[in-house]
Amino acid sequence: MEYRRLGRTGQKVSAIGLGCEHLDGKPFAQVEETIRAALEGGVNIMDVFMPGTEVRENIQKALGKQRGHVQIQGHIGSTNIHQQYDISRDPAVIRRAFEELLRLFGYIDYGMLFFIDTPKDYADVFETDFINYARQLKDKGDIRYIGFSSHNPETAMRVIETGLVDMMMFSVNPAFDMLPSAAYVFDHIETGFGADLFRGMDPTRALLYKLCAKNDIGMTAMKTLGAGKLLSREHTPYAEPLTAAQCVHYALSRPAVASVLPGCQTADEMRDMLTYFSLSDKEKDFSRVISGVRNDFMGQCVYCGHCGPCPENIDIAAVNRYLDIALLNEQRIPPSIRAHYHHLQARGKDCTQCGQCETRCPFDVPVIEKMQQAECLIL
Repeated sequence: MEYRRLGRTGQKVSAIGLGCEHLDGKPFAQVEETIRAALEGGVNIMDVFMPGTEVRENIQKALGKQRGHVQIQGHIGSTNIHQQYDISRDPAVIRRAFEELLRLFGYIDYGMLFFIDTPKDYADVFETDFINYARQLKDKGDIRYIGFSSHNPETAMRVIETGLVDMMMFSVNPAFDMLPSAAYVFDHIETGFGADLFRGMDPTRALLYKLCAKNDIGMTAMKTLGAGKLLSREHTPYAEPLTAAQCVHYALSRPAVASVLPGCQTADEMRDMLTYFSLSDKEKDFSRVISGVRNDFMGQCVYCGHCGPCPENIDIAAVNRYLDIALLNEQRIPPSIRAHYHHLQARGKDCTQCGQCETRCPFDVPVIEKMQQAECLIL
C-alpha cells in the first residue's frame, strides 16, 4: 500500500480506500469480509455517507478494534427519512443523523459538509447555522477535520475560498475532467459526450486542482470508474474501455488527490482494486485510451441515490441498476435480475410521474422514462 498526505490535515491516508456505499443492504458477513480484505490490504480510509442504521452498525461491528486505525469520512446532511436516503439542511434532522454516526463510531475523522454543488447548496450551508454546527463539532473533538463533498468545480472553489474546510471529496475521472464545466458539470449531460466537447482538461476543473494544491486542500476521489461506465465497452466515451487500474492511476495523478475511494461490495472486488500496486507503469497508463473519444458517455443513472426520497418508496437507484443490467443482456435477461426486480418493495409501475426525482438528480437522468422502461423490459 502507498500512503499519501491528505493536504493540510497532515494525515497519511491509503492511496486506495473504500467507499462503503455498496455495502448498504448487504448481509453482515459480506460487509465483514469486504472490510477485512480492505484492512488486510492496508486500507485506512473509508467513506460512510449512507444514513441507514443497519449499514452503519454493520460497518462499525466489522471494524471492531480496528476502528482507531481507520479514518472515516462521515457526512453532515446525509439523512434517513422514512427509511429512504435524503439530503437535509434542517438543523434538527442533520443533528439526529450525525449524532447517531457519532454514537456508533465515537468520533468522525472528516466531518463532510454533504453535497455542495449549487449556489443554493452553498447558501444553505455557509449562510446558515449549518456551518456553525460543523465548527462546534470540530471544537468539541467530535470531528477531527471539516471536509465537504461536491461534483461542481466552481462551487467547490467557492467553498475552499471560505478558508473553513480542510479537505474535500470530489468526482474525478478523465471524462468528467474533459467535459466543459462553466456552471455545473452535469448541465452538459444531455448534449452528450461528443468528440467536439473534448479539448483537453477543462480549465475550470484544472483551476480547482491548482487551488487545492495552492491552499493545501487534500482531495479524496469518488466516481473514479464513472459508475463502471468507463470500464464498459458499451458506455465508455472512448474508442475502448479503460481498466480499473487506469482509472485509479488517472485520479491519483491529479494534483492534491491523496486517495481514491472505489465502491467495492465484495472482498474479491476490494482485492482486485488493490492489485493496482502490483501492476507495471505500462499497465496503468491511461494516455493512449483517452486520446480516442466517441459519443455519449452518460445520460444514465450512476446509482448515487440523490434522486430520493421517492413518495412511493421506489428505490430508484436499484430499479435503474437492474434496468442497466437487463439492457446489457436484453435478449436473455438473467432470471436473478427478474427475481430481484420483482422483490423490490416498489417498482417502476408504482411511479406516479410526480417528477421530484428528476429535479434532484445531478445527472439529469430521465427517471420517469426509465421507470416505465424497467417495468416493460424486466417483466
